[in-house]
Amino acid sequence: MLERPPAPRPQAQPPVGPASGPASGSPAGEDNPWHTGAACRRDEVGLFFAPSKEPTAARLSREEQAKRVCARCPVLLECREHALAQPEPYGVWGGLTAAERRVVLARRRRRDAELREAARVAAAGRRRIAG
Repeated sequence: MLERPPAPRPQAQPPVGPASGPASGSPAGEDNPWHTGAACRRDEVGLFFAPSKEPTAARLSREEQAKRVCARCPVLLECREHALAQPEPYGVWGGLTAAERRVVLARRRRRDAELREAARVAAAGRRRIAG
């Protein structure tokens, strides 16, 4: 049987997956969190989380299968943003692996730093002009 990594997963919402119960198929709302409509709730959770010591070829194949499920999911973007905001350290969430999410987060941090620097330079320029 496939096992989930033992590390705790901090999250504000229940995990998505078949163990969470059947999907309602309706859009998310206040009484209906985004994950209730997730396509992965109808699939084997082992597809989204690696067993320990999984060979590389098997991991890549499993991740591609999981991404195919994600590609047809109506809440793909909500799931992805959840995984990036937490951040979720394991599994395929929102069509991205943990490594792919780390790249997205690094790009976001770099972009945010560049925007802060541009705002600082612009503010300094306005002070020079006004002063």
